[in-house]
Amino acid sequence: MVYHYTAVGDSLTFGLGTMPGSGFVPLYRRMAEEKLQQFVAHENLGVNGLTSEELSDRVVRLPTYRFHLKQAHIITMSIGGNDLIRAVKLAGGRPNRNVLDAALYRCQEHVNRIVGSIRRIKSADSQLYYIRAIGLYNPYPAWTEATEYVVRFNRHLIKLSDDYFRVADIYAQFLGREKELLSVDGLHPNGRGYRVIAEQLHRLGYKPLK
Repeated sequence: MVYHYTAVGDSLTFGLGTMPGSGFVPLYRRMAEEKLQQFVAHENLGVNGLTSEELSDRVVRLPTYRFHLKQAHIITMSIGGNDLIRAVKLAGGRPNRNVLDAALYRCQEHVNRIVGSIRRIKSADSQLYYIRAIGLYNPYPAWTEATEYVVRFNRHLIKLSDDYFRVADIYAQFLGREKELLSVDGLHPNGRGYRVIAEQLHRLGYKPLK
């Protein structure tokens, strides 16, 4: 049997900030392959700079996304970081609570739509599958407003959890270790950071596949 893994999301899914093959997608694929003891084919649909609204539009409208999601046994999603980064830029480079609140509300609505759309795509057949979302870390640890955004977004993700959907908590893993785990741009993980993400995904297990 061949398992299919589809990764959707932003620059974290793409693997920006590290060498090719060192992002969390290829690392997690290898971990899944070892655990499931079957070949895991994968499709990386990560797009640098992607926002939650843009991912929602792709999942709802693009045939390529829907095709790969439909055949996937394993789905990972990283989204929400660019919504935060754009909100900070919109506020002139420093977090503004009102701007962040509005951005967070919109982001949560888009995430609901993304997850709901994937569940509907998967409900059309009886194939076993699971979805793993990557929670946000805080690229602006010095700013309380950004911390609040990240914590509230992660809580929202966790509320969506069920037997098929679980969240990899990386906020605590990155907190205080930003210099060690982020690349030189201070926004994206480096190789070590991506390994932390892959390990957190791995710890969530592989049910209902195994």
